[in-house]
Amino acid sequence: MQRQSDIDAAFGRSVRRRRVTVVFAALAVLLVALASLNLVVGSVDVDLWNVVVARDAGDPNYKIIWDLRLPRLIEAALLGGALALSGFLLQTFFNNPIAGPYILGISSGAKLVVAAVMIVVVGSSGVMTNAMLVASAFVGSLMAMLFVLLVSRRIDSMAMLIVAGVMIGYICTAVTDFLITFASDANIVNLKNWSLGSFSGANWDEVAIAAVVVLASSAAVFCLSKPIGAFQLGESYARSVGVNVRAFRVGLILLSSLLAATVTAFAGPISFVGIAVPHVVKRALGTSKPIVVIPGAFLGGAIFCLFCDLIARTAFTPVEVSISAVTALFGAPVVIAILLRREKGRRR
Repeated sequence: MQRQSDIDAAFGRSVRRRRVTVVFAALAVLLVALASLNLVVGSVDVDLWNVVVARDAGDPNYKIIWDLRLPRLIEAALLGGALALSGFLLQTFFNNPIAGPYILGISSGAKLVVAAVMIVVVGSSGVMTNAMLVASAFVGSLMAMLFVLLVSRRIDSMAMLIVAGVMIGYICTAVTDFLITFASDANIVNLKNWSLGSFSGANWDEVAIAAVVVLASSAAVFCLSKPIGAFQLGESYARSVGVNVRAFRVGLILLSSLLAATVTAFAGPISFVGIAVPHVVKRALGTSKPIVVIPGAFLGGAIFCLFCDLIARTAFTPVEVSISAVTALFGAPVVIAILLRREKGRRR
């Protein structure tokens, strides 16, 4: 009997490994396919092969690929992965499946501070560096996160915590819209478009900053895989295996805020990616182990944002749709399905 149970357990592990391998292979294929489509499809279709072979810097198609579409593609992939990881960390922290940077008002807090700093700095000196964007967004997201934490100490219901986060988001958005309405400086004419969420206008300087922050933060999240796995089993268990829960929780707050802030700084607030993607990835992988889910969520977020950005750019050419509108269109049904599944589970 013991031998048979060992065989069954080994077979189960083999099946799970095979499933994980297949899912990651599918994610890699999707990423490459969507990246290629984002490069060649747009208001002007480009023959990518000819551009790669010719490498003529004077060719307009070369400039379209190198100066416009490639930095936008890389930024969308990086920021999509960052949003998915931020959502995964917040869901772990609050033990709530619909916690995310957009729902909890963290993205809105970052947007508010970035808008205020942009209006003040650009209006006075005309210079707003990428580092200033990320720093101001981080301060705003951290302020919103700390407010949510204060509320969570007084509210036992996770549903009410989500409602409080949504209200924080509405307040921050209202104040941001007020600032934008009365901002008259010509240098911030694009602030309104940014506040709706968009990857347009990406350049190599932004990509460099985003890559450093996102990849470093993602590596830190991956290094926390074991503590995250222990924390998912409860604080008592995490303490019993040597996790410093207080320091761990602070680390989750800082990393999730930094990831969400980087996205907001460069692309504005983007909705539902942080909620929907981690759940879809977990379901596809058939496991919730952080060491597997973390890279899967990053790839899934990159794929989701590349897909949504492709639609935002091409669906109504030459008009570009807000990326947040497209992510909400595909992400909101996933959130509804999560809520319905939880309600069905409670009734059982």
